[in-house]
Amino acid sequence: MGILFFVLGLALLGAGIWLVALGGSWYYLIAGLLLGLTGVFVAVRSDGALAVFAVLVLGTLLWALWEVGLDWWPLAARLDVLVVFGLLLLTPWITGPLETSWRRGGGLFLSLVLAASAVAAGTAALHDVHDTAGMLPPPQTPIPTVAAAHGVPDGDWQAYGRTSDGQRYSPLAQITPANVANLKEAWTFRSGDLRGKPGDPEETTYEVTPLKIGDRLYFCNPHQSVIALNATTGEQAWRYEPDVKVEGKLALQHLTCRGLSWQAPTPANVPTDCPHGKLFMPTADGRLLALNPDDGKLCTRFGNGKGQIDLWANMPNLDPGSYYSTSPVVVTAGLVIVGGTVLDNVSTKEQSGVIRAFDIDTGALVWNWDSANPDATAPIAPGQKYTANSPNSWSISSVDEALGMVYVPMGNQPPDQWGANRSPAVETYSSSVVALDLATGKVRWVFQTVHHDLWDYDVPSQPSLVDLTIAGARVPALVQPTKQGELFVLDRRTGAPITPVTEVPAPQGAEPGDHTAPTQPKAALSYEPPRLAGSDMWGATMFDQLACRIQFHRLRYDGRFTPPTTQGSLIYPGNFGVFNWGSVAVDPTRQIAFTTPTYLAFVSKLVPRSNDTALMVQDGGAPKGALPALNENFGAPFAIRLNPFVSPLGFPCTAPPWGYVAGADLASGKIAWMHRNGTVRDLAPVPLPFRMGVPNLGGPVMTAGGVAFLSGTLDDYVRGYDVTDGRQLWQSRLPAGGQATPMTYTGNDGRQYLLVVAGGHGSTHTKPGDYVIAYALPKP
Repeated sequence: MGILFFVLGLALLGAGIWLVALGGSWYYLIAGLLLGLTGVFVAVRSDGALAVFAVLVLGTLLWALWEVGLDWWPLAARLDVLVVFGLLLLTPWITGPLETSWRRGGGLFLSLVLAASAVAAGTAALHDVHDTAGMLPPPQTPIPTVAAAHGVPDGDWQAYGRTSDGQRYSPLAQITPANVANLKEAWTFRSGDLRGKPGDPEETTYEVTPLKIGDRLYFCNPHQSVIALNATTGEQAWRYEPDVKVEGKLALQHLTCRGLSWQAPTPANVPTDCPHGKLFMPTADGRLLALNPDDGKLCTRFGNGKGQIDLWANMPNLDPGSYYSTSPVVVTAGLVIVGGTVLDNVSTKEQSGVIRAFDIDTGALVWNWDSANPDATAPIAPGQKYTANSPNSWSISSVDEALGMVYVPMGNQPPDQWGANRSPAVETYSSSVVALDLATGKVRWVFQTVHHDLWDYDVPSQPSLVDLTIAGARVPALVQPTKQGELFVLDRRTGAPITPVTEVPAPQGAEPGDHTAPTQPKAALSYEPPRLAGSDMWGATMFDQLACRIQFHRLRYDGRFTPPTTQGSLIYPGNFGVFNWGSVAVDPTRQIAFTTPTYLAFVSKLVPRSNDTALMVQDGGAPKGALPALNENFGAPFAIRLNPFVSPLGFPCTAPPWGYVAGADLASGKIAWMHRNGTVRDLAPVPLPFRMGVPNLGGPVMTAGGVAFLSGTLDDYVRGYDVTDGRQLWQSRLPAGGQATPMTYTGNDGRQYLLVVAGGHGSTHTKPGDYVIAYALPKP
């Protein structure tokens, strides 16, 4: 035991000296000396070992309380190893040879110090310092909203966000805070589509939110099949296999389908081939299919008799598998509007990020908006190509047909972390929300959420359209969540901020040849995390916490918007995003938002390229199939090494919570409540359900009954919450990861159903599956 303590003390001493040299805490150096001295005393069988160790534990307790107060998890990480060692020192196997006991001398001192540590830990466990209690306002007298114009039956879910305004809100009220605990599984459907097939990329993901139209559900799988189910029983009605191939095999960075889109027939437009409307499905090989919701067959009038159109038309740099639309397309009365994803950090010669509008009946091109050539929106001439490598929109757009605008969340120009040669147009439209005229594709307004983005802070979320009451007046608003934690609330007519937006100074000092913007926009309604310090470093033990502190001080970190560097920069929040494609849920009658902020830090390091063929980044590797290596940035002077900021044991270096649920009042721009959310049951080596607050990937849904639902946390649960105060009211264990946005609808039996897709997510390594699960209250 003496040798063990001495060796550990020596390791702490050496690493502590390194940390002090980097400008960090002196604690570990002193702790190493005391632990090593304890080892010497134990080895020579001196009872002074207990007194020295008691001094170490007492000093650690006082230091920990000074650094983190009564914050349970950071406190535990500083004390856990020492408390275990202290208890071990008080056992008869140690005190016997030392000719002492826990009742006298150094043993009594150590016993009292351990008791004080237990009291501090118990006090911390009874109070969550990260919890913000509060209440959201009750429902107001409803005012006319954009949702009322859609004519969607209350029991349907006809678009990704239920309607094209992207609110993720249902007017159903059968499930309430009083009865949600009674929800039970009504039926389960298994699609048979599991990740892990030959050629699957790591990012093979179930992110789909099904549609509910009439008495059927419609959804797609990662491998691109489309399935229709009976909404009340879960029985399969039909299945369509699009036979997606890329040069004979899949070769993709992503294998994702977030959902389908639906065109409802109108009295003036009843297609003869598909009289009950059309389902639109973008495929991984770059096609857009139009399917008959009755039987899954192609609507042959669309696409010159083919039932599909080729999205590779006029696209530069043909490279099958490197461009397609992972998100559902926008459908209006006369148009289907399509964006697409391109490869991040592969080269400077990727495909175009063009946004295209096609005639909804024939598939003919109506207009195209290329963000690098924004004024030329007339249909491109045959034989011409769109601008290569222009910023794209991979997420979900929203539309207000009354105002005649589609609202497009924009990404960045590859490579994400190097922007030396971006054009003025690219600088204008990267990482922005852009309002395009439905008739012409011309820009009506643009609001940029990040200037000169070097952090992959593209706009990931569908904008939510809602009418707000501001100073007694009705204002058509757009709520735009961002990766950096802002909720920009804008007038959707003009793009002008409704809640204040200020430009704050940003860190400077990009690598030579590039630059950083002098300021960055900050919203009044912001979930920006506090700036990190050495005391915020965490780990399961004091040893990996020390490793995190050393890593923290070796990286460049000047707060949010620290530029990527060859030294290595700490990016917090990282490109996983405070908010991602799941967006937020908005209640248009209460004018509130249910949100799911996530906080993870990443490390971004620029790696100088020697030439355009050598692989400079081994952790990027070469994906399966025919695609080039990721993160290499061929054509740029730097490759990029990206990794999460974690300890040697794989735990986040930043202290929990890493995930919350939170409620915001959109009219006032205030966050009313915020609670840590989720357990580490499916993340830790030992499946213990510690409620630490875990990351979320997938959106929430709100209902008029006052209950919100979420399944995207990285533990395998679906949960229900009281919207007013955020209390968790119900949870159900899922058979796989639920990284998709739930939805709710009414079945033919009159019951309100909650629908959850649980298939797992390759990027977050949650459990794979193929489940569609419906929950409902017991039949009366």
